Amino acid sequence: MTSLVEFTARTLATSRPVPFGALIVHTASGKTLLRATNAVARENDPSAHAELRAVRLACKKIKSYSLAGYTLYTTCEPCPMCMANALWAGLDRVVYGATIADANRHCRQVRVPARELARRSDMNTLVEGPLLRPLCNTLFTHPNMQRAFATWSSRKK
Repeated sequence: MTSLVEFTARTLATSRPVPFGALIVHTASGKTLLRATNAVARENDPSAHAELRAVRLACKKIKSYSLAGYTLYTTCEPCPMCMANALWAGLDRVVYGATIADANRHCRQVRVPARELARRSDMNTLVEGPLLRPLCNTLFTHPNMQRAFATWSSRKK
């Protein structure tokens, strides 16, 4: 998770910082398959969340629609769209840092917990977190991210 936060924090020095990063690793070996950050604004795609992008890219990389045998780490608890995608991909486990409630203090969120989606599914993906929550929250509270949040017109106060 620490390396994922460091990877995601690199965006804080860009013109489009994001606090959302995702990493997919082989569950047994811990070997990194790939990592991604949120690209909603960069790609003009509301579905370009870090977790969704990571799953898409990982499936293309291994040429399979199944990510059984892999774990997804994410800097923030996956939204329902991302968690559903993780379930459909057959990931062994999803491990998150900050919570949906943490993110909602800064930007809009669909406040359905990842564990709730997993519980209501007939797909078996273990959900763990929060892990290193204070560290992951530094991505949200960084001054450059705070300035970016102020420009996100979709935020309802």
